[in-house]
Amino acid sequence: MYPALLLTAGLGTRLRPLSSVRAKPALPVAGETLVHRVLRWLAANGVTDAVLNLHHRADTVCAAVGDGSDLDLRVRYSWEDPVLGSAGGPRRALPLLGSDRFLVVNGDTLTGLDPAILAQEHDRSGALVTLAVVPNRSPERYGGVLVDDRGVVSGFVGRGYDRPSWHFIGVQVAEREAFASLPDGQPAESIGAVYPALIRQRPGSVRAVPVDASFADIGTPAEYLATCLAFAGAAEAERVSLPSPLAGARSTVAPSARVVRTVLWDDVTIGDEASLVECVVTDGVRVPPGIRWRRRAIVPASCCAARPGDELVGDLLLTRIDMEH
Repeated sequence: MYPALLLTAGLGTRLRPLSSVRAKPALPVAGETLVHRVLRWLAANGVTDAVLNLHHRADTVCAAVGDGSDLDLRVRYSWEDPVLGSAGGPRRALPLLGSDRFLVVNGDTLTGLDPAILAQEHDRSGALVTLAVVPNRSPERYGGVLVDDRGVVSGFVGRGYDRPSWHFIGVQVAEREAFASLPDGQPAESIGAVYPALIRQRPGSVRAVPVDASFADIGTPAEYLATCLAFAGAAEAERVSLPSPLAGARSTVAPSARVVRTVLWDDVTIGDEASLVECVVTDGVRVPPGIRWRRRAIVPASCCAARPGDELVGDLLLTRIDMEH
């Protein structure tokens, strides 16, 4: 299998305030960081070399991955300052990838896709870029990909598009040529700019393959919490008692506390008689005794500025988790 580039440099703006504590790919999902899960999936499908691009909270990504040897992978890092985007990032990483053809995988997407299916179709078609897609069943939330009956991508549409489209699930095969002409160090977006230009200049060079594969897209705190609960299983999620896949290293829960459908990161302490329901508690937080919090992301107040709607409780900042979707 080709080498893989994981896009792990993004700011994770929609995931705030969780992404102020860790980069999105370094968030734990039922006992394993998101990026480690993605790398394990790649290794199981024959990938031996991976490059991760880094910018925001790079320390948390490196701590989660290291050199990849625990997964029998060779992992290297492509540093960005400023963050270079979904096309500028691959352009910067080309020397490390060292291949004319490679996988590009979003660092925040979990999927059961067999990448060999995508690779075979890419090899057959001669495309510059081949995207894995599924039917876009939530166009009010996601933009879409327009694909003809030959698998050729004709364009991209924004949220709210009222005709059928496809949803890109964050895995693609790309040729070096798709990015090589971009100036190194200049931010650029793939679907937002580079791919539409390729479609105009070289019709048929961007293609899509409909796949039958599960995927989880973690964009918001609510989506993150829902994904963690799904991976942990109903029995584990209903009431968190240690040890648990929903609780990180060195976390403690007072015997009189009630913790339900809640994710605890590392070094968390839950005080006596506290009650947490559908919350996310980040690294190092000490939850005071006797509190009653529901659907809150709880982070150290020092990690980010409060925004309208946030609550400050002592040295903690609380943001509401909207579970509507």
